[in-house]
Amino acid sequence: MAERMLKFTTVERTTPAKRAAAARAGDFHEIYADFIDAKAAEQASRCSQCGIPFCQTHCPLHNNIPDWLRMTAEGRLEEAYALSQATNSMPEICGRICPQDRLCEGSCTIEQSGHGTVTIGAVERYLTDKAWEEGWVAPLRAGPARGQSVGIIGAGPAGLAAAERLREAGYDVTVYDRHDRAGGLLIYGIPGFKLEKEVVERRTQRLAEGGVVFQLAFEVGRDASLDELRARHDSILIATGVYAARELIAPGSGSAGVAPALDYLIASNRVGLGDSVPAYDSGELNAAGRDVVVVGGGDTAMDCVRTAVRQGAKSVTCLYRRDRANMPGSAREVAHAEEEGVVFEWLAAPRAVLGDAGHADGLRAARMRLGPPDSTGRQAPEEVEGGDFDLPAGLVIKALGFDPEDLPNLFSAPDLAVSRWGTLKADFKTQATSLPGVFAAGDIVRGASLVVWAIRDGRDAADAIHQYLSQRALLAAE
Repeated sequence: MAERMLKFTTVERTTPAKRAAAARAGDFHEIYADFIDAKAAEQASRCSQCGIPFCQTHCPLHNNIPDWLRMTAEGRLEEAYALSQATNSMPEICGRICPQDRLCEGSCTIEQSGHGTVTIGAVERYLTDKAWEEGWVAPLRAGPARGQSVGIIGAGPAGLAAAERLREAGYDVTVYDRHDRAGGLLIYGIPGFKLEKEVVERRTQRLAEGGVVFQLAFEVGRDASLDELRARHDSILIATGVYAARELIAPGSGSAGVAPALDYLIASNRVGLGDSVPAYDSGELNAAGRDVVVVGGGDTAMDCVRTAVRQGAKSVTCLYRRDRANMPGSAREVAHAEEEGVVFEWLAAPRAVLGDAGHADGLRAARMRLGPPDSTGRQAPEEVEGGDFDLPAGLVIKALGFDPEDLPNLFSAPDLAVSRWGTLKADFKTQATSLPGVFAAGDIVRGASLVVWAIRDGRDAADAIHQYLSQRALLAAE
C-alpha cells in the first residue's frame, strides 16, 4: 500500500536493525539487516519533497533522490531502482559505504529543521538488493560494435564504472589490474562488515558476462609498459587509485610489529576470501591476542580498529592527534567502533615505538592541544609539554593516509605529467592527461577520496573517451 509523503512530523527516523556489538564483533558479516518492504516505504515517506533538493545537489553523482524516495513510498520499487541506477553504477555499494552523514543525509532539509534526516543510504541499498533478488538488474548489453578498444588500468570503482559505460557504448574494453580479483579496494581494502564481497563480485561478474575482459594479476611496468598498452588500444584510462602508505616518522617505526594499514586490511580480506596468507598465519598481520594501536583518524583507521576487534585483539586503541570534532573519518564508524570496545585517545600523537630486539611492545605518545586557526580556519595540533604517556602495543598499524605511486617511473612513461603531489595531471573538463589518448580518473587524479567520487569520475572519463574516439572515427571516415 502506498505511503503518503511528508510524514517526517509523525514518523521517527529509523535505520535498519543493527546487530548487537557483542554478536557482530565475532565475525565479518555486515552489521545492518535489510529493511523490510513496509519499513523502506515508511522511511521513504518521511521525505519532505522540498523544492530545493540539497540531498541531490550534495551527492557527487547528483542522484535523483527525492523522486526515487517518492516511488519507494508509493510501492513503485522497480521504477525507483531504475531511477537510482540511472546515475549510479553501484547504488547498493554506495548505500553501504558512502558517508551519507557528510553528503546527502547531512544536507537533508528536515535534518536541518530537527526532525532527523531521511535514511537515504539504507533505502538506496534496499532498492538495489531488492532488484538483484527480483531479477530487475538487467544484463550488461553492449552497444553496436564500434571497432575501437579501450584499455583501463585499475579494476577499482572508477575503472569499473568507466568499463560499464564504455561497453554500453559499443567499445571493446579490457581492464588490467595487479590483483587477482577485480574490485580494487572494494574487495581488498574495505572489510566485509561494511561491504560483503559477494556484493562486489556480482557487479564484476555482470561486467564480465557483458563482454568486459579482465586481465588480472597484470602489472603495468612489469607485464607491459604504458606505451605497449597504448599500441594495443585506441585509448587508455588510468584509474589505479593511490596505494603508497604515508610513513610514521618516529623512532622505532621500522620495528617488527609496525604495519601499514593497507597491508593489514588486504591480509584480513584475503583470509576471509579463503586465500592462504603466510603473514597472517605467522601473526605478523594478525591482531589475535595482541595489544593493538592504530595511528590515524580516517575511515581506513576505523576499518583497522574494527578488524582488530574481530581478530580477537587483547585491546584496541585509536590514536588521533586532533579531537573528535575534527576527525576526518565517519562519525557513524567511530560510534560503531566505540560500541565494539575500541578506546580512542583523542589529541594524542605518536612519539616513539617502544620495544626490545627490534620488535614493538609499546607506543609512547605525546598529548596535544589545538592551537590558533590557520589561514583556512583549521586549528593545528601542538604538543603539551610534559604530557607523554605509554600504551602497550604488540601491533602498531599506520593509517596515516595514502599518496600516489610514481606512475611515470612504474609505467616507463616519463612524459606522463604529474602534479606536485604526485597525482596525475588531467584536464578538469576532459580528464585527458599529457599523453594523447590517455585519460585518468579517480583518486590518482584527485587524491585519496570517496568511492562515490571515483564512480562519478569514472563515468565522466568514459564520456570524455567516447567523445574523443568518436571524433577520431569521424576524422578517419572523412
